Amino acid sequence: MRASKKARRAARSLLRMCVVDGVFDDGRARQIVQGVAASGRRGAASILADFRRLVRLDRAQHTALIASATPLAVDLREQIHRDLVKAHGSNLQTWFEEDPALIGGLRIKVGSSVYDGSVRARLAVLKARL
Repeated sequence: MRASKKARRAARSLLRMCVVDGVFDDGRARQIVQGVAASGRRGAASILADFRRLVRLDRAQHTALIASATPLAVDLREQIHRDLVKAHGSNLQTWFEEDPALIGGLRIKVGSSVYDGSVRARLAVLKARL
């Protein structure tokens, strides 16, 4: 179901109302969703569907997934977190996972941006060149 321009505009407005001091407020979002759902407003389902999409995109932009082949030392994790916060803002959440298939190096995903410095990616580039 594609939302109309009016519904998309309303959803963007609702998303802006959920941001307090540059940080998304879950409690405020719940109140807004309950209010829109209870309003009986025509097109409320379309507004809420688009609002959900916008919240999911916003969450992705403020979440970093760091994959490494082996467990990272605590000081290295903290340094990576600090560097990512400098680049993407203070409300960035970081998640670390192990992926032995990377062979070595790191793969960092923030929103739709992927920074792949893994050995697996480098081998794939070499394979494509040959």
